Amino acid sequence: MRIILDAMGGDNAPLAPVEGAVKAAETLGVDVILSGKPQEIMACLEKLGHKEVPKGIEILPASQVITMEDNPARAFKEKKDSSMTVGLQKLKDGEADAFVSAGSTGALLSAATLMVKRIRGIRRAAMCPVVPTQKGGFVLIDCGATADCTPEYLLQYAFMGTYYAKRTLGLENPRVGLLNIGAEPSKGLPLQLETHALLTQAHQEGRINFIGNIEGREALLGGVDVLVTDGFTGNIFMKTYEGGLLMFSDFMKTMFKSSLSTKLGYLTVKGQVEDFKKIFNPNEIGGTAMVGISKPVIKAHGSSNGYAIYNAICRAKEMAESDLIQDITANIEHMRISGGKTAEE
Repeated sequence: MRIILDAMGGDNAPLAPVEGAVKAAETLGVDVILSGKPQEIMACLEKLGHKEVPKGIEILPASQVITMEDNPARAFKEKKDSSMTVGLQKLKDGEADAFVSAGSTGALLSAATLMVKRIRGIRRAAMCPVVPTQKGGFVLIDCGATADCTPEYLLQYAFMGTYYAKRTLGLENPRVGLLNIGAEPSKGLPLQLETHALLTQAHQEGRINFIGNIEGREALLGGVDVLVTDGFTGNIFMKTYEGGLLMFSDFMKTMFKSSLSTKLGYLTVKGQVEDFKKIFNPNEIGGTAMVGISKPVIKAHGSSNGYAIYNAICRAKEMAESDLIQDITANIEHMRISGGKTAEE
C-alpha cells in the first residue's frame, strides 16, 4: 500500500511528518510518499539518523507550500507545485491509495473536492472524527466541512456516518442521532425538523438505525454511535468538547498539586489518570477522514507531532483497506431526496 503524506503541512512540518512517515514505513508495512521540498525532507531524515532515504520512504518533489494565509478556495490552483496539490494529483492519478495532510483544512477540502472529486451523487464531503468517550466513542459528522447545510446533506451524512462507524468502530447496527436542543421530534429549526423526517423515513425503510434527536450531553455519555449535524454546529460542538477537556485537565492538575495529601493521593491513581489522558489525547486519534471524497483523504491536526502523524497514517491505511467508499457508492440511490440533483448535475 502507498500513502502520500504532505510533508510541508502543519505547524511542525516537515520534521513531524517525516518522523511519522518513517515510523509508519517501519511498522505498518506501507510505503509512504513524502510530498514536499527534497532538501528540507532530507535534512529531517538526517536529523532522525538516516543519511539516505530509508526503505519504504519515497520523496515526491514539490517546490511550494500552502500556508494558513493562502486563500483556501484558490490556493491549490495558485500554487500548482505545492506539496498538497502535487500529492493530491498523484492520488487522483491512481498512483497511491490514500493522502494525509496536517495543512490548511479549507485548502485540503477544496483541493480534494475539485481535484480528486466527490463520490458521484454526494452533495458535500464531510469531516468525520471519532469523538472519544468512556464507552468507546462515536462518529461526529460533520465537524466543519460545510457550515450551511440542507436536509439532504444531513441525510447523506447519516448514511455515510453509519458506514464509517461500521468500518472503523466495528459496529453492526450503529445508532444514529440528530444533534438538537431536545429529544422531542418537534424541537429544532426547519433544518432539524425536515432532516428528522427524512431520517425517520430511512429508518422505517431499514436503511439506518435512527434513534431520534439527541442532546450533546447524551452523546458524550454514550447515547449514540453516529451524531449527525451541520458543520457550523458540529465545529462548535467539537471545539467546546476539546476546551472542556483542557479545562478539566487543568483543574485536575491544580487539585492534585494543592497539598501534600492530594499529591500522595495522585500517586495512588496515577495509572488511571494516565489512562484517562491517553483516551482523550487527540494525538492518539491522529486524523479525521474526509468522507464523501472518491479516494481516502485524512486531515491531521495542524499541531500534530510525529506520533500524531503516524496515527493519521494508520487511519488512512484503515480507510483504504475498508469498503467504505464502495458502501457509499452502492447506496447513493437511497441517499437522495426524490428529484434531487447529483453533485455533478
